Amino acid sequence: MQARSEAGHEQRSTHNEGQWSGQDELAIALADLARELQQQDPEDTLEAMVRSAVEMIPGVEEGSISIVLGRKTVTAQVPTSELPSRVDAIQTEEGEGPCLSAVYEHTTVRIPDLETEQRWPAFVRRAMAETDVRGMLAFQLFVEDENLGALNLFSRRPHVFDDESEHVGLLVAAHAAVAFADSRRNAQLEEAIASRDAIGQAKGILMERYKITPQQAFFLLTEASNRTNTQLAKVADHLVTSGELRTGPNRG
Repeated sequence: MQARSEAGHEQRSTHNEGQWSGQDELAIALADLARELQQQDPEDTLEAMVRSAVEMIPGVEEGSISIVLGRKTVTAQVPTSELPSRVDAIQTEEGEGPCLSAVYEHTTVRIPDLETEQRWPAFVRRAMAETDVRGMLAFQLFVEDENLGALNLFSRRPHVFDDESEHVGLLVAAHAAVAFADSRRNAQLEEAIASRDAIGQAKGILMERYKITPQQAFFLLTEASNRTNTQLAKVADHLVTSGELRTGPNRG
């Protein structure tokens, strides 16, 4: 009895060690992903998100980020092949599909086998006829005004996406969404700082050139912006780089 008990304890211990080992590997991979996504611009962040999803999530062969514009047009960003782009094009043309459902209705959509899928019949019919995709996973990433996004993952084999795939995918998608939002905020902040610096330099040029006050210099910049229908920051940047204050229509 004692021998069987010890054997059972050893078996459970080995199982638990394997389980913790897998969890530790996932935690390390997610930590590496978080570090990689830091301090990247939005485009690089998207590419890193898709690459990591393909590498980390069981069963995934291809991936992309779908950006939905105006609640109707789906575009594949940083696709790993032509497959994601074609799938998104079919969804746009048919007005239905798993990526759209992930964006508007659910946080996660799983298709174990496209051949037996009953949802989105028009999309399924064309995807089966025009592509070799058989399994899909889609995770909602963010909601920002009318521009929505999803992480889309594809397999050419059926029944490869399971609960583990969905669990790991949710973790990757959560990290990706936070990183993408941070990246966009950082990019907007850097753009705002650059615009402020350009406006300050442009004001200094006008103050020196015309011997006027900072308020008067800013008024000249805003007047030029209104007359030329050009953003104030671009008017300032043009003045700083060329020495010319635009006064006519902006011709690009």
